Amino acid sequence: MRIIIAIDIIEGKCVRLTRGDFNTRKIYNEDPLEIAKQIEDSGLKYLHLVDLDGAKNKRIENLKVLETIAGNTSLTIDYGGGLRTADDLKRVFNAGARQATAGSIAVREPHLFIDWLNEFGGEKVENSDIDISGFISDFVSKGVKYTICTDISKDGMLLGPSTEIYKEILGEVKVNLIASGGISSVKDITDMKSIGCEGTIVGKAFYEGKVTLKELAQLC
Repeated sequence: MRIIIAIDIIEGKCVRLTRGDFNTRKIYNEDPLEIAKQIEDSGLKYLHLVDLDGAKNKRIENLKVLETIAGNTSLTIDYGGGLRTADDLKRVFNAGARQATAGSIAVREPHLFIDWLNEFGGEKVENSDIDISGFISDFVSKGVKYTICTDISKDGMLLGPSTEIYKEILGEVKVNLIASGGISSVKDITDMKSIGCEGTIVGKAFYEGKVTLKELAQLC
């Protein structure tokens, strides 16, 4: 199973939110590259980079952070936040992202999302933050290969993941499911592996010292 470390960006700084609320922001490092290098040095390979300014303002805001991390590490980067057009996807891929995550677009403009799948391929564009099996299944039939599922009520709470939701999805849909939200311990991650998740995103648990990069690397 892939262990994916999240770096959320506001104004170029590494932050975390609780339940997606911008008023709860906590800055963990003013230099996201420093965190990215720590991830790389630990032996982990995957980074989920989220442009929170972009998500809020509906346009890419922190492309420079992506360029800096991609240019100075060998991490495989998935980028999300502020993606609205095919040109936006081209920009993030040209800046060094290997995958792009599209959440709200898949819900609000599904035809546009399908156009992206056709142009860039299901390996490059991920569907995000959808916890309805039928909805995911429909996009899988259109070519989606990976889905990030986040229970926003769990996000940043360190109270454990939504295991039953993930079990339900995996029981109904054949998809590479990436669990996100609520991870608080190594056991949570091994539980996600045992139910069949392809990957797990770890954010606040790392930043708050609940799990270490060394521990996470040993799970890969």
